[in-house]
Amino acid sequence: QIVHDNGGLVYMDGANLNAQVGFTSPATIGADVCHINLHKTFAIPHGGGGPGMGPICVAKRLAPYLPGHPLVKTGGGKAIPAVASTPWGSSSIMVVSYGYIRMLGAAGLTEATRYAILNANYLKSKLEKHYPVLYRGKNGRVAHEFILDLRPLKQSTGVEAEDVAKRLMDYGFHAPTVSFPVPGTLMIEPTESESKAELDRVADALIAIRNEIQEIEDGKADPTDNVLKNAPHTALTALSERWNHPYTRYKAVYPLQYLRHRKFWPSVGRINNSYGDRNIMCACPPIESYAEENV
Repeated sequence: QIVHDNGGLVYMDGANLNAQVGFTSPATIGADVCHINLHKTFAIPHGGGGPGMGPICVAKRLAPYLPGHPLVKTGGGKAIPAVASTPWGSSSIMVVSYGYIRMLGAAGLTEATRYAILNANYLKSKLEKHYPVLYRGKNGRVAHEFILDLRPLKQSTGVEAEDVAKRLMDYGFHAPTVSFPVPGTLMIEPTESESKAELDRVADALIAIRNEIQEIEDGKADPTDNVLKNAPHTALTALSERWNHPYTRYKAVYPLQYLRHRKFWPSVGRINNSYGDRNIMCACPPIESYAEENV
């Protein structure tokens, strides 16, 4: 309201729709513009699964300014010509979201929101005994995601959010969002789709990692040569003839017992992110390697 009273507009990140469907809406809470993350809320593939899709919704007073298109009659009367958008986006994947919405219906979509919020609070309740949690509501609850604050651990042990993210790979998990929206944190969103068994497995991994950090705090582990700073550990590393670390290979690759039977091995070890960002090099084979020999 303060923004509106001073002539401003409010843009809401559609990522937050996971905690709203069936209960409220961007317009109800005062947003003027919102994109809908179909990969996050309405079931389309994410990452390597295909192109993204984010329909833009606006308040009625902004509808005249929706972008136009040079070939298709679309947009508002005061449309700005399209820069990089198309009238219907990646229309083929819209069918996935359409089917998801039709199959669940209003009641099912609302139930999915309930589970997204429930799962986040369940995981938060298990982890808050081990990590500080940022941004809770007045009842101590969170919405569909929560933030673990690792900054105090960096001060006491030198362990950073990136180290925890890389160590999670040794436990078989892709890292959650790192250092966003707060630097030095992990933002975890379990979604409505994961089983309780999987949520427990995530919690067990993060609790075990916290115990590994405690070993550094207690002086039982080297502050610079430890399972977190060297994570992730590949199969090649574990099988190498030389092992110069103060911890065992077993501790590196099998930190929990079940991993002996269900292990997803990281394909690469620790990389230098900063160097990679500053020295972008194509890792593709040379064009000549694609040439076919005459038969």
